[in-house]
Amino acid sequence: MPISDADAPYLIAPDPQRAGLTRRVRGVDHTGETGEVTVIEERPLTIYLNGAEIVTAMTIGDYPEYLALGFLRNQGMLRAGEAIRGVEYDDDLQVVVVRTDATTTFEEKLKKKTRTSGCAVGTVFGDMMEGLEGLTLPSAEVRTSWLYALADRINRTPSLYLESGAIHGTVLCQGARPLVYMEDVGRHNAVDKIAGWMLSENTAAADKILYTTGRLTSEMVIKTALMGIPVLASRSGFTAWGVEIAQQVGLTLIGRMRGRRFTCLSGAERLIRDADLSAVADEPRGAGRKGATR
Repeated sequence: MPISDADAPYLIAPDPQRAGLTRRVRGVDHTGETGEVTVIEERPLTIYLNGAEIVTAMTIGDYPEYLALGFLRNQGMLRAGEAIRGVEYDDDLQVVVVRTDATTTFEEKLKKKTRTSGCAVGTVFGDMMEGLEGLTLPSAEVRTSWLYALADRINRTPSLYLESGAIHGTVLCQGARPLVYMEDVGRHNAVDKIAGWMLSENTAAADKILYTTGRLTSEMVIKTALMGIPVLASRSGFTAWGVEIAQQVGLTLIGRMRGRRFTCLSGAERLIRDADLSAVADEPRGAGRKGATR
């Protein structure tokens, strides 16, 4: 499949009607009228590495195996080339156990941590910073036509966000084609699911783009860099430290993607401006996500 085929099917995409991810709740609006709204489910998922309990993440509950693998990979607990002997999920206990041949030595270092649905809580930040030492990402050109095609396709994709709001999305893309679309209550969970899928499928990272609906913070930049993905894009804005780290490792960082507008604060020399801007629909300032109902 050519990477320019923006209409090719997703390999994985959200299913807003999937049972167990949302529920209907009755409430009252500002006029006093009673009605029902769709809200996202949130549940704990405990991740074990071999015999050690590593973390409890608050998640919507889909793709638990990918979330576990991606979290462990992004925290440096699964080393490059380390064989995964098994990933076991117990739906009743809400537990995932990842098994390798290595002896787990994280018990004293981590003890027990809980990641809440707050987007930046629970990441073992110092360990991630250590993984950046000496890291330089491959140089990858980015066509602006890809960015516009991706934004249009992603914004039109049926999703839990469009169904209920209160959720983040992350999409792994190749050229103008979105490949895998994950959602969760925390943007870090959504990124970890992508990382877990890439690890499971042994997917190359050097020609990929990571799109997120969340802010381009230092942690989001670090995770993308550790995954080996050279381009990170978002509808949202930046933090100064996120920009600084992106420049340090050679990550192309593109934010505020709305309509025909975007801002690139790292790697602008790698942009190829091949898009016909007159053919790109603009988005009014202050508008919500295109196609969103809430």
